[in-house]
Order: sequence, then C-alpha cells, then structure tokens
Amino acid sequence: MRRAAVTGILCALVAAWLLLVNVRGAVDDERAFRAAVSCDSGDDCLRTTGARIDRTERVEGKKTASYFLYVTEADGTTSSPRLWGSPSDPPAATKGTRVEVTYWRGEIRYVDFGSTRRYTTADPRGDYRPFASFGLAIGLFGAGILWVWYWWARHSRSSVRADPWQIGVPTTGAVLLTLPGAGAPWVTDSFGSALRLLGLCSLPILAGCSVAALLVRRRQRGDDTIAMTPSVPTEERILTARIVGGVPYATQGFLIAGPTSLWSTPDPTGKAFRRRIPATLTPIRVRPPYWRDPDHPNYGAKAVVLECEDNGRPVLVVTDRKNMPWLLGTLESTSTRPEQPLP
Repeated sequence: MRRAAVTGILCALVAAWLLLVNVRGAVDDERAFRAAVSCDSGDDCLRTTGARIDRTERVEGKKTASYFLYVTEADGTTSSPRLWGSPSDPPAATKGTRVEVTYWRGEIRYVDFGSTRRYTTADPRGDYRPFASFGLAIGLFGAGILWVWYWWARHSRSSVRADPWQIGVPTTGAVLLTLPGAGAPWVTDSFGSALRLLGLCSLPILAGCSVAALLVRRRQRGDDTIAMTPSVPTEERILTARIVGGVPYATQGFLIAGPTSLWSTPDPTGKAFRRRIPATLTPIRVRPPYWRDPDHPNYGAKAVVLECEDNGRPVLVVTDRKNMPWLLGTLESTSTRPEQPLP
C-alpha cells in the first residue's frame, strides 16, 4: 500500500505540474503568438526584415530531418534559425536567395521564401502537445494507482483475493484511458479539444468496464475453489513452483513431477540437487492467490495456489495454472491418504 500511495502521489504531482504549469504556459504563448500583429519594433509583435541566405547546415543524428538556415539581414545581423525538413525541399534554401524572417519575442518564428512560408522549430504553436500528452497519460495512470491504494486501505477486508475485480477492472480502465490521453493532444488543434476527445473516448471504456465488473463480480462470488482434473504424468516434468509453509522442504525454484514421486530442485534442468517431497503432503483444494499469502506479489499473473497439509501443518504449493494438473496427478499417486477427494 505504501508503494502504491507513493507512486500514485508522484504521478499526480508530475501530471499537475505538466498540465497546470507547462501546458498553461505553452497555451498562453500560442494564443499570444496567434494574436500578434505586425510592427517595426518591439518583442510582442511580429517584426519582419529582409535577409540573404549565406549557407545551410543539416542536423545530423535526428530521426526528423531539420537544418540550420544561416542568414544575414540588411543591417548586417546574422542569425541561424532551425527549420524542419531538408534544404532541398521546395522552396529550396540555396545560397544567395532573398528571404524575409519574422521575429517574435526575440526569436525567428518563420521564414518567407517569396509566397511560401516555412515555420522554424521555435514556432510556439502546438508546444503544449508533448506536455499535455505525457501529463494526461501519467495523470490517468496515477489515478489508477491511487485507487489501488485507496481500495486496499479501506476495503481490502471485503475480498481475500490478491486480484479482486474491485482493483483489476478500474486499473484496467485507467490504463486503457492512458492511450487516448497520450494521443488526444496530437490529433486535435487545441488543448480544450483534446480534453473533449478524451471525454468521448472515456465513455465506451467506462461502459466496457461496467459490463466487465458485473461479469467478474458474478464469477468471483461464493466458493473460489478452482476445479481441475488431475493428470498423472507418464514421465518427469519440470515445473516452476514454490512450496510455502512451516515445513523443512519449503522451497522456491522448481518441482519435478513424476509418475510416482515429487522432487524439488533449484536446478532448472532438474538434474542436480534433487530433494524428495514426502508422501505425507496431501492436497486439499486449488484456489487463486490471496493477498494474505506469503510473498503473493511474486507468484506471477497466471499462478494458482494448491492448499495442502502435511501431518496437520498447512502448506501452499504455487505454480502456473497449466502446470497444476500434473502436480495434482503426482500428489494423488503419492499421497498417503488417497481417499480424500481432490477439487
């Protein structure tokens, strides 16, 4: 819970800074630039002056092509605005060509090649997009993490499952919303339009999560025993698994399930350091992981838990769902109490 709280709060703070500071500043600059008028001097207006191209220089090592345009203005001032594209793209930026450069707040924002205008990389229009994209995405992701923290802190006693639907469904919805959150600023022409598009995208995701919540809630009601048919292996199979409990053979590594015996080993090949699991280990039922299980966050997304007992001591055997039938089959063939029904 502490990790979820810290992660969620950090995401919320980063998102708030990006959206309330960076995006707001970039949007204000874009609005001021669009509203600027032509003038002969001043920083907050558009000052245009004639210039001559001296040379160009490609920017190397960039995925998006760009180049520096070195120009000399009529009063002898030299500058080197950076433009997107290639100098050979029409209109070509050739040496000696006369152009007009337009300043706004001390930087060249666009260059006019006759009747064609090309904006420089200092163009403030759309500067809010990377901040808005990352801010919305990380904010929505952080909201999902904060919900995890809130639910575990206030309502965890309502379910013993390690992955209850009250967490899985909302966090899945939050993660899905990060996609339109990250993409909306790039396909719209304003931050307000991006928020409206995000709101529209949230409707089908909300509807889908509502339906999923109803279905999963119904499936997780009542007894959570997982019915599985034991399958006795005809040859030894190496299973990634762990045995948890107050028994001397508790281990984390691999189990070797054979037709008549069960072994543990830290060797993934199953050839070295084999240790026989006693036949007193008796299976009771298969169930999903519980949040109170020892070290349950490391069980794996597809893990299931086999509740067992060994002379009255509770033991848990954790392995992948696809491996559990082999484990059940081996334990059934080696159990000292085969009369007990398996789930």
